[in-house]
Amino acid sequence: MKFIVSSSSLLGNLQKISGVLNANNTLPILDNFLFQIKENELTASASDLESTMITSINLDKSESDGLVAVPAKLLIDILKTFPEQPLSFTIDDKNFGIEISSDTGKYKLSGFDGEEFPKLPEIKGAAKFEIEAGNIFNAISKSLFASGNDELRPVMSGVLFELNNDDVTFVATDAHKLVRYRRTDVKTSSGGSFIMPKKPLQLLKTLSSGSNDNVEVEYSEVNASFRIDDVHLICRLIDGTYPNYEAVIPKENNSTLTIDRVSFLTSIRRVSIFSNKTTYQVRLKIAGSELNISAEDPDFSNEATERLTCHYEGDDIVIGFNSRFLIEMLNNLDSQNVMLKLSEPNRAGLLMPENQEDGEDVLMLVMPVMLNY
Repeated sequence: MKFIVSSSSLLGNLQKISGVLNANNTLPILDNFLFQIKENELTASASDLESTMITSINLDKSESDGLVAVPAKLLIDILKTFPEQPLSFTIDDKNFGIEISSDTGKYKLSGFDGEEFPKLPEIKGAAKFEIEAGNIFNAISKSLFASGNDELRPVMSGVLFELNNDDVTFVATDAHKLVRYRRTDVKTSSGGSFIMPKKPLQLLKTLSSGSNDNVEVEYSEVNASFRIDDVHLICRLIDGTYPNYEAVIPKENNSTLTIDRVSFLTSIRRVSIFSNKTTYQVRLKIAGSELNISAEDPDFSNEATERLTCHYEGDDIVIGFNSRFLIEMLNNLDSQNVMLKLSEPNRAGLLMPENQEDGEDVLMLVMPVMLNY
């Protein structure tokens, strides 16, 4: 088996799918890329058993079809050193030895039988929809940070995709914070839902970053598939029933604080340095048009207070939050002003942009912490 391919084209495509590779694999064959040559096209695959990524590269020339597994790290490392040039690959069909010829030299490495590579998962009875790459990038960016890490509650370690005729909703929660990101400009022909794990979401976020294409999504009860540009991602879904997130979103938060997002964020960052390193608690005292943010760590006699001007409608309130959660949420919003809707010191607060973008509906929920001073 022999083929010729552009060094930069091969490197660029392999780097797109290399994120799925694990440092330690239970199956040694997963340390490799699977190369399939067919009719002047190279299809390269990488997998960790839970997720598989596939990309296609047009070849300058190929003499025969075939299948071979190529050591991934070694190949990426050598490709990074080449300037743009055609590379000639020759594979021994019997022992799968690989010889790479460049303008200046020859390089030999051991390949493996491609038949040992795990088969591509099938998506039977799949439902389909399309979404702009930028929209799915925003959805993942603004929700993934809120997902949990509790192995005993695996459904909360991913992001829920909830599909309706009028919108698509993405939900993540760890029971302390929750994000509901909704796109009202995405329609699906049939309702449904599935829960995506963290790792393939990170891979999908990277793929969709900066792309202007649509993402073709297919999903079944077991797997989901995403096609974007020249890359295909297939992943196993999390099995289980997602909690009823709508039930925990308060409907009676009638007190509304409106404030400049960056000022609020930087103030909390500074004050939280002085907070207790177990609770990371900051105290918000809101009265009239004044917001006082304070934190204290009695063990070290540390304390800090800042005062900000705000717009507030509602009864005066004193409420405590975990500063790390507020910082994460404010970092993942991009509006100039944000609104914090409150009701009681022991009830969840709702954080959202003052002005939502067209087609976008973002809501972030944060649970309060009991004030200890």
